[in-house]
Amino acid sequence: MLVAFSVAPSGTGRADGSVHEAVAAAVRIVRESGLPNRTTSMFTEIEGEWDEVFDVVKRATDAVGQFGSRVSLVLKADIRPGFVGELTGKLDRLDSALDG
Repeated sequence: MLVAFSVAPSGTGRADGSVHEAVAAAVRIVRESGLPNRTTSMFTEIEGEWDEVFDVVKRATDAVGQFGSRVSLVLKADIRPGFVGELTGKLDRLDSALDG
């Protein structure tokens, strides 16, 4: 499965409203998981089996929770049993279609 998620704290007490330190804590957990992943300006994508992906998402969410009084989690999943390598495979097929 592929999961794209965004997690951020609120109620941080920071005057500038920045959440980069909290997001860094979440992304660190994702990267240390060993699962294929990619982070963009808006989402982090992670690929793996249901239980392992959601364990990482939970730990990342818990880490962000230490930075504020509330946590917002946005999550989108692509569940396609039997397929692996879709983190890049989907983009490879898109690029091929654009080139053809």
